[in-house]
Parts: sequence; C-alpha cells; structure tokens
Amino acid sequence: MTPAPVLVASDLDRTLIYSSAALALGMPDALAPRLLCVEVHESRPLSYMTEDAAALLARLADETVFVPTTTRTRKQYQRIQLPGTAPKYAICANGGHILVDGVSDEAWHASVLDRLAGECAPLAEVRAYLSATTDQSWVRKHRVAEDLFTYLVIERDLLPEGWLELFGHWAGERGWTVSLQGRKVYAVPKPLTKSAAVRELARRTGAALTLAAGDSLLDADLLLAADRAWRPGHGELADSDWTAPHLDVLAERGVAAGEEILRRFRAAAAG
Repeated sequence: MTPAPVLVASDLDRTLIYSSAALALGMPDALAPRLLCVEVHESRPLSYMTEDAAALLARLADETVFVPTTTRTRKQYQRIQLPGTAPKYAICANGGHILVDGVSDEAWHASVLDRLAGECAPLAEVRAYLSATTDQSWVRKHRVAEDLFTYLVIERDLLPEGWLELFGHWAGERGWTVSLQGRKVYAVPKPLTKSAAVRELARRTGAALTLAAGDSLLDADLLLAADRAWRPGHGELADSDWTAPHLDVLAERGVAAGEEILRRFRAAAAG
C-alpha cells in the first residue's frame, strides 16, 4: 500500500527565492554562498537561491508533493524556473488560482469568485479609496492582480504617517486585509487565502502531513493551517513577533533562511 504523501506548501518571495536587495549577505564577500538565478524579468536577473538550496529543493520535489504557494499572478509565477521536477500543483494569486500542470482549475476559481462576491466589498470600491487617498509623491504604481486584489508600489520612506493604519481599518470593515511587504502595499479580500487552496490540495492528494513556510502577513493563515510551519528571521511576521504553537522561528535571515527552510522541510517529511 502506498503511504499517504507529505504536502509542502511554501511561499516563494523572501521565503525560498530572493531579489538582490533581499539576499542579506552579511558575511565577507569571499565567504558568500554561490547563487543560482531562478527568475529573469525583462532580460534582467531578478530572483535567486543558493546553489545548496537549489539542490535541496530538487530532492524535496522528488520526496513530497511540493506546492509553490504565492501571491504572485500566474504570469509572474511562470517566470520562475525552480530547480528539480516541475511541480504538478501551484497556488497563485493568494489562493485565487490552483494550477494543475500549469493550467488553472476553473472550478476552483469559480468557487473563489462566488465567495468574494458574497463576503466582501468589490475591488472597484477599494481601488476608488486608493485613488482618493494617495498621490504620486509616494506611490509609483497602482496594480490589479488577476482582477482579484490590488497593490501599490510605493516609496516606503515617503509613506505618510498613519496612512497604512487608516487604510487597514477602512479595508478591514469591508472584508479586506492590508499588508505592507517591502515596497508593496497589498489589499486582499479576506476570503482569498492560501490556506483554503492548500486544504483543497491536501484533500485531493490525500496528504497525511502538511508543512508550510512564509514570511508575510498574507502567509499567516497558511502557517496556521499546516501541521508544522516555519518562518524566517525577517519579514512582516518577524517584525511583529508573530508565532503559533506548531511554528518554528528561524534565526536565519535573507537567502540563508530559504536554505534552512528547505532543510527543515526535508527533515520533517522524512519523519
């Protein structure tokens, strides 16, 4: 009898893969790890892992049901070339899309749209608020992702004092969550969660154990839904000292944390 699989659902950006600005290479140059570029955008290298992390991920993908679990859009996710066997499943748009062999599961997406229509204010209302309360002195871009949520690209040093808290309160009353990640302010409907999509994939695969990792507020529900979870020593959750009984908090920051998370995944999956 084939044993039930282990499902590993991991956030990507600033959890497993890192931009040059997020690498946190604090050691002398001669001791820095060798890096593998895993994403190119507009002909420029964008995201990296250590070579050791890449080897760990390739092994993990053979040993478990590895599910990249990201707030990225499908197009943004498909730029990434992860090492090892291509994952059968991926979760994009914060749970709005489940990809099966690279193709969106339309039944899942339709069920998500039904929940959003019934449980939170429409996207247009949130976009109108952002247009009315922001200006070009500190906002560089307004973006809509998959017609599901929106985000701003900002100059963080110029973010007006108190604006984020006011927006968070306003959005919360309308069924939305606000999250600041690097230079991006995300506004995401509360029913749009990574955890809901992960639970669906755990059901489909018959997983006996679910492992997860993430660094941001939008990963908190994912970490809570897992049987075991890890977060790095950087990021939104670290800044707020967020924790849970089954969560291990890592000391490592930056790209070294991604490598350590993969070691922890493999050890936990092996039992």
